[in-house]
Amino acid sequence: MNNTNLIPLYPEIFLLIATSAILLIDMFLSDAKRNITYVLSLATLAVCTALSLADFNSGTTTYTFYNMFVSDPMSNLLKVFSYVAVALTLIYSRQYGTDRGMLGGSLGGEFYVLALFSLLGQMIMISGNNFLIIYLGLELMSLSTYALVALRRNNPGSTEAAMKYFILGALSSGFLLYGISMLYGATGSLDVMEVAKVIASGTVNKTVLVFGVVFVVAGLAFKLGAVPFHMWVPDVYQGAPTSVTLLLGGAPKLATFAICIRLLVEGLLPLAVDWQQMLTVLAVLSMAIGNITAIAQTNIKRMLAYSTIAQMGFMLLGLLSGVVNNNVFAAANAYSSAMFYAIAYVLTTLAAFGVIMLLARSGFEAENIDDFKGLNQRSPWFAFVMLLLMFSLTGIPPTIGFYAKLSVLQAVLGTGQIWLAIVSVMLSLIGAFYYLRVVKVMYFDDAIDTSPLVTNRDMNVALSLNGIAVLALGILPGPLMAMCATAMVKTLAG
Repeated sequence: MNNTNLIPLYPEIFLLIATSAILLIDMFLSDAKRNITYVLSLATLAVCTALSLADFNSGTTTYTFYNMFVSDPMSNLLKVFSYVAVALTLIYSRQYGTDRGMLGGSLGGEFYVLALFSLLGQMIMISGNNFLIIYLGLELMSLSTYALVALRRNNPGSTEAAMKYFILGALSSGFLLYGISMLYGATGSLDVMEVAKVIASGTVNKTVLVFGVVFVVAGLAFKLGAVPFHMWVPDVYQGAPTSVTLLLGGAPKLATFAICIRLLVEGLLPLAVDWQQMLTVLAVLSMAIGNITAIAQTNIKRMLAYSTIAQMGFMLLGLLSGVVNNNVFAAANAYSSAMFYAIAYVLTTLAAFGVIMLLARSGFEAENIDDFKGLNQRSPWFAFVMLLLMFSLTGIPPTIGFYAKLSVLQAVLGTGQIWLAIVSVMLSLIGAFYYLRVVKVMYFDDAIDTSPLVTNRDMNVALSLNGIAVLALGILPGPLMAMCATAMVKTLAG
């Protein structure tokens, strides 16, 4: 192991240098030339994708900086999808942000720069192999997103959402840091692998460890938006500009999934019996409260926020199915199904918020479900795309959401917890009501606004490809599922 090997950090190093350069270049650009910042940001993401894909294809696991940073198949695959998520967010947000003065005037290109710095924090979270490094990555991501939520300084809703997000985010960070400090006190190490070895030795005070695990799980639940730590999600999703809501609901979910694997699976696997019970409670409560509360919502951003809470609960089912009676035989299959579910959710929610921004225009936010009335009359293609997305979130074949739910349920059944699978399916059926209500409004209600949709070509292409991907990956899920399985097997073996 070479502790000064910088090759595994090339994507992070390049992103840091490029983002700093974009910030400096943007200072000297007029509003008319702001497209340069947009193009440079997408080019940066393209280079990062090429670097991480090369690392993923090599299939190797490399540790550097005294085991504090790891480049393995799981991290590289999640990074690639994080780049895709941020790129789509920038494309979908371009016209929306320009119409609202977020990408011009006194604000400049801060949206692009903060989005890229948030991505850098997520990359550090994904590749962190040390409790403190993971926490630092989390804080870099969080500070960037706090600023993004408050980007529209003169909008009372955005300011209120930013305050709520900051206060509750700081509380969750405190929970996580306190849990880490207890684990450090018990094991004497912050290294993920070393902590696992010390716990497995059986020489550590179990009471201190369990208290540490409780606080770590609470901190992770805040970041996922799982019940009962979900209070911030609906208010922030509704109050933040839609482009920022999309940024919050996309790539950060992949990074949070990664730190769940790093902290719980790689670091605290000997305590799986304890944290799996906690995840079971979080998953059931999240699916129940998320799906039931979403039925009452008329604001589609708020509805999708409660949908996110329910979807994260479903993803937790995969994480809690890895260890059965202290047997880790099925762990890789369970965790890869959770990883597939996280990717499927992010791809679907990206396009859903993309359609919301497609309907929005200067002076009008398409935030109510009634704003989708008669969308089929205005644009049959994008109505069809939205139908696919709602079907995917519901779990209706042949979309990617169906296969994602199926793979997670198979993992749950493999643990023998038939009751949990039945509860999950029943709560998903409740969720079908509010998803299909959007489809009903688009196809069977008369349009309030009959004017044709006016969109940018890049958004048209990206949103169309995103919708097609949700369908294509549902019809042919094998390659992506195989990539997730291979990544998880090699990561856990490494």
